[in-house]
Parts: sequence; C-alpha cells; structure tokens
Amino acid sequence: MVGDKARGEMNAFQRNESKETLFNFVSAGDDPPKGDFPLRKKSPKLCGSNYPLSIAFIVVNEFCERFSYYGMRAVLTLYFLSFFHWDENLSTAVYHAFSALCYFTPVIGAIMADSWLGKYKTIIYLSIVYVVGHLIKSVGAIPSLGNQAVHVVLSMVGLFLIALGTGGIKPCVSAFGGDQFEEEHTSERSKFFSIFYLSINAGSLISTFVTPVLRGDVKCFGEDCYALAFGVPAALMVLALVVFIAGSGLYRKTPPQGNVLLEVCKCIGFAIKNRLKNRSREIPKRDHWLDWASEKYSKQLIGEVKMVTRVLFLFIPLPMFWALFDQQGSRWTLQATKMNADFGIYVLQPDQMQFLNPLLILVFIPIFDLGLYPLIDMCKFNFTPIRKMATGMILAGLAFGLAAIIEIKINETDMPRLVPEESLVRVLNLAKNPVQVTIQDKDLFQQPVEAFQNPAEYSKLILNGEQQSLRFTLQHQGLTLAFNYTVKEKSVYSLIVFEAEGSLSSRLITDLEAKPENGLAAVRFINGLSQDVNLTIDSRKFIAVQKNYRPSEYSLLERDIYNNGKCITEAGEFPLELGLLDFGASYTIVITNISGGAVQTWKSEDIKANNVHMAWQLPQYLLISAGEVMFSITGLAFSYSQWAEFVLFTVLLFAVCIIFSIMGYFYVSVDPEDLEEKEEKRETSSRGNMIGLVTQKTKL
Repeated sequence: MVGDKARGEMNAFQRNESKETLFNFVSAGDDPPKGDFPLRKKSPKLCGSNYPLSIAFIVVNEFCERFSYYGMRAVLTLYFLSFFHWDENLSTAVYHAFSALCYFTPVIGAIMADSWLGKYKTIIYLSIVYVVGHLIKSVGAIPSLGNQAVHVVLSMVGLFLIALGTGGIKPCVSAFGGDQFEEEHTSERSKFFSIFYLSINAGSLISTFVTPVLRGDVKCFGEDCYALAFGVPAALMVLALVVFIAGSGLYRKTPPQGNVLLEVCKCIGFAIKNRLKNRSREIPKRDHWLDWASEKYSKQLIGEVKMVTRVLFLFIPLPMFWALFDQQGSRWTLQATKMNADFGIYVLQPDQMQFLNPLLILVFIPIFDLGLYPLIDMCKFNFTPIRKMATGMILAGLAFGLAAIIEIKINETDMPRLVPEESLVRVLNLAKNPVQVTIQDKDLFQQPVEAFQNPAEYSKLILNGEQQSLRFTLQHQGLTLAFNYTVKEKSVYSLIVFEAEGSLSSRLITDLEAKPENGLAAVRFINGLSQDVNLTIDSRKFIAVQKNYRPSEYSLLERDIYNNGKCITEAGEFPLELGLLDFGASYTIVITNISGGAVQTWKSEDIKANNVHMAWQLPQYLLISAGEVMFSITGLAFSYSQWAEFVLFTVLLFAVCIIFSIMGYFYVSVDPEDLEEKEEKRETSSRGNMIGLVTQKTKL
C-alpha cells in the first residue's frame, strides 16, 4: 500500500509541497496565467495552532477516496472470476491492466492541473468522473440488468472512468494540501503529510476488510452481493467529493504555472534535435548531451534534467517490484480461495487477506524508523537508501518463494491434470456385500470393494481415442454381471454399484473434474429410496432427486455445517443432517433409508477439502510488507499458473535485485549546488566557443 500511495500522492515533480512543481519554467515574454484564481490568503487555523482548517477537509476527502478505491479493487479479481466466469489468467490480466491504467492517468491529471485548470478544479472535475465510474460499475454488477455482455461493457466503462478519476487526482491532492500552509510553517506541513499518509492507510485498511464482507456475507439476487460491494465504495466517493467541495471557501488556490514534465520533455527533445543539427567536427564537443539544450533553456533546468535522467536510469529495474507487489490483489487472492479460511472465531473471505498489507505497514513504519534503522546505525553499518531498496527487493523475492512453496502444498489436494486419451474412474459400492470390479483390458481394482467403503483415489484409464466403449464386469456373491459404458477422454467417473428390485445393477455417472472455485463446497445426492424426494439444504436451496439411485446435479454451497435440512417424501417431511461441507471439497451423499423419524445418509468426499490454512500466507505478507517499507518509504516514486508462476516471480525479482544492486554500486550521488557551480564554470570557459548558434534568454 505504501508504494501505491507514494507513487500517486507525492510524485517527484511536486515534492515541494507549497509549490506547484519542483521548478517552474516561464519563457521570456510569456503571459501570466489567466483565469479566476484568488490571491493567497491566510486560512483559519485549527484550535489556535498553525494548521489551516482547510486541511481537515482534504484529509477526510483522502480517507474516503482511498476507502472507495481500495474497497472496490479488493473484490475485483473475484468479481471477474465469479460474476463473469472468466478464468484465472484472464481475470488476472484485466485486473493488472486496470491497475496499470490507474498509474498512467496521473500524467493526465498533472498536465491538466499544471497547464490548464489548477489543482483545485482538476480535483473537482476528475472526482465527478470518478463518481460516475463508480456508479456505472455498481449498476453493471446487478445480475438482473441485461446479459453478460451488458455487464462486461458497463464494468469496463466504469473501470476506465475510475482509473481516469483516481489517477488524475493522485498528483494533485497531496500537493494541494501542502499549498494550504504558509512558507514559514514547514514543520506543520511535514506533520500534515504524515497525517495525510495515515488517512490513506486507514482508508485502505478498513475498506479491504469491510468490502469482502459485503460481497461474501451479504446475499442479494441469490448470490454474492457485488452490487453492494461496489455500491458502498461509490457512496464513499460521493462523500469524498461533497467534503472536498464543502471546504472550498477555506482553500488557498494557486493558478497553473506550466507543466514541468512538458518542459523536461521539450528540453530533452531540443537537446537531441540541436545535437543532430550540429554534427560538424568543427563544432566543439560538450561534456553532456543535454548541454546541447543550453541555447534555449537555462543551466538550472538543464542541470536538474541531468539529475532526473540519471535517477531514472537507476530506476529502470524498479517497476518489476511493483508489478509483482500488485499480485496481492490477483494471484495471492486466488491462492487464498484454495485454502482453509477458518480461524475458529471468524472465517475470513479470501479477498480479506489483503487488509494485512496496510495493517502491517502501519505497524512496520514506526518499528523500522524508531527501532531497526537506529539499531543498524549503532552497528556502524552504512545502510544507504539504495541498500534499503535492494534489501526490500530481496524480502519481496523471499515472499514469492514462500508463495511458491504454499502453492505446491495446495496442489496436493487438486485433481490430477488429465491429458488426451486419459480418464479417471472409481467405484462406489452401495450394495450390501463386497463386489469385485474388472474393466475390459485394464488392470485396475485388484481387491474387492467393500459395501459403503470409503473410495480410494481415482484410478487412471488409458483410452484408445477420444472415447471408448468398455465392458465393466461385476462379481457379486457368485454371480457375474457385465455392463457396457462409453468413456470419454479427460473426464472423471464414478461407477455406482447398487441393488435394485432384488438384483445387482450399476450406473456410470460423471464427477467434477476440478475443485469448486472460490472455496465453495460442491455436493450432490444419490437417492437410494424407492420414491422421489425433494431436499431443502437451507432456506434457499431446493433439490429434486429421482428414485432408484438416480444422482442429482452438483450444488455449490458456502462452507458451513448443514444440519437443518429437510427431506420431503410421500410419507412426510424428515430432518436432514449433512454435517460440515468444507472449503473446496466435493461430496456425494447417498440417501440410504428412513428410520427413527430421520433420513439416514452416507457421505463420500470425492475431492479433498482445502487442507492448507490461510494463516500460512501471513509470512509472505510480512515479508512483502517489510520489503515495501524499505523499498517505497525510502523515496521511490514509481509503480508498476500456479506454483511455477510464483517461482518465476521469485527468480525475476532476485534477478532485478542483482541488476539494481550493480547499478547502485556505480551510482554517485550529486549535490545540486555542486552541479550548479560546475555548470557556471563550464559556461564561463565555453562562452566564446559557440559557432553559428543562437541563444535565447529564459527565466525561472
């Protein structure tokens, strides 16, 4: 969370909080900014302090906006997976495309604020776009509104507007807060940014815990309530806009003074163009390629652009950190859906685990600043910013290493991955005596299957094509019976053996090929009675099952203990107890008889429940959060299947860390004042050596 906030709220060109940019470029002869921008005024103070009253509105606005953004984003991956029924790869790709767009649009917001509208109006206008995006996104999550194509279009339009809004106001809000302070109140301004940062983390912490509850624990339209999970963040964004506008009369508003990013780009472009025009050997060489911009731009601007380009070169490997860091909202959340989330007193939603990051950030910052870093200084170790950032990358790499190990353990309960001309089969003996099963030309089921024996692992069938007709032979109490069934490749089957009307019979039924998604439990029923039954599992689930060992379809249920069901037959209504239906498991429940006024059942676990507890994700969250503190708080301003994927992430991050460390070793820090002195000396010595070049005075 730290990096996300630092990336957006305080970019490198707006670090001087009370000024529009780090340096403002105005060409000679330029007109002053136009528009209705009031002169700076002294704002009312908070309780007699030096803190302007206006910052209270800005801090509350930021809290609500961050609640809005992170709350919406927390449930986004599962929304794609469950509501749109996209696969994990597509869901992850769209999630990260949205995140990338959110980190690109700050450029648009900065240009609008610096060159056209000013920060105040930019925040207002883009916040309105932000609200509209939230509303469209919430409406698109209403299941009864149109088909899936309508939902996808509305959601994508909403996400685009949200990205434009949240990214557009990122570079403006914190700088606008800094503008509220008078020049002499630097200490108060510094403390304001700490409070501002606290509001960011508080908003993200609360929202990433609350919105998954609204999604999973509240049901609407018969399923997870994504409309509510998106609607509450939308309401918070409306509140953020109202609060910000309410403080309008208290704000100190500065006019736009030109966009420094454009000036930097123009300076670089002019230097390249001028160098290409003056390639003659008669023209003296210059120490740096950016010196070719000196005919149009000031030495201070050129010097500072040199510093920027050197730092940008050092930062080339760093976007990889943020690319992997954002996996918390996609791959790590998907990993959590395949784990056991029961913490005894509370069952976490898989997307709630993301709240650990802002929580740990709030804990780690004082620990690192007041404990760890001073202790390292006492040990006389020069823990430079570059070393801190490299250490942060190492910790993040270790986090993904742990994620890879956990993914390996999770996959142990998965169904085997089938290839063409392969299928899986097992036997459920629902008869009263043992049965020996043989399959034509297959060496399977060496031992007889006992009555109601818990089934062993599935056995693999090798076919001679996409499908094959096979003879299944049953030996039961001296009798031999044969049945022919067609088996298709890449399918999973159960052969149920039962007694009907005094004779042995069988039926080949299709099982689930993979674990139920999102930690749900799958259950189906086989009716061993001689009459049809209607089952009520809970107040919302009704299942009709035909007689004589006919199977029902699978039903997906939340993980819970289901002991309040009902079985309705011709003879009356009877209680139905299913017990615990656990995370990620698949069950076959056989209704055997009715005795003692209750339904007797036999439960078979077809696919094992998730047996890796979600608490095992805590170490990787600890490492990634500690890595983020070291990596991001140090001053960075940049953002950016299955276990093999996590290993790839680990290798990539360690590779980038090595590259970054090597580059950092050769990086030499430069004092801006020393740079200016060198520029002045160089300018004095080379002023008489210009050949046919025109100079243009500029002023800062």
